Amino acid sequence: MVGQHDKINYLEYPAKDLKCTKEFFGQVFDWQFADYGEDYVAFSNAGINGGFFRSDLCSNTDNGAALTVFYSADLELTQQRIEQAGGKIVKMIFSFPGGRRFHFTDPNGNEFAVWSDKGI
Repeated sequence: MVGQHDKINYLEYPAKDLKCTKEFFGQVFDWQFADYGEDYVAFSNAGINGGFFRSDLCSNTDNGAALTVFYSADLELTQQRIEQAGGKIVKMIFSFPGGRRFHFTDPNGNEFAVWSDKGI
């Protein structure tokens, strides 16, 4: 798919363990993956395409990283699936104007959030 001029087209994240990354995001969010060598894996079926590059670093807001936020129609179910797949909840569900959300880290330590406008 060709990108749109001046629009976000692709996201990349660091990952220590690419195999674990594929298992986690495949299990929780049903992402699809394509390996490009030993140090890079691309993902699709995520709303936007992207990839993970092998790195000992991680992306989190404490380091000033941008926060990628997922949407969920069932926040508690998504939280449960994340925990069952080995993710760690780092900010429990909280309310904000317009919805509720929580933050989690994947098994590599990258921070993400999930929000919902349901159940408020």
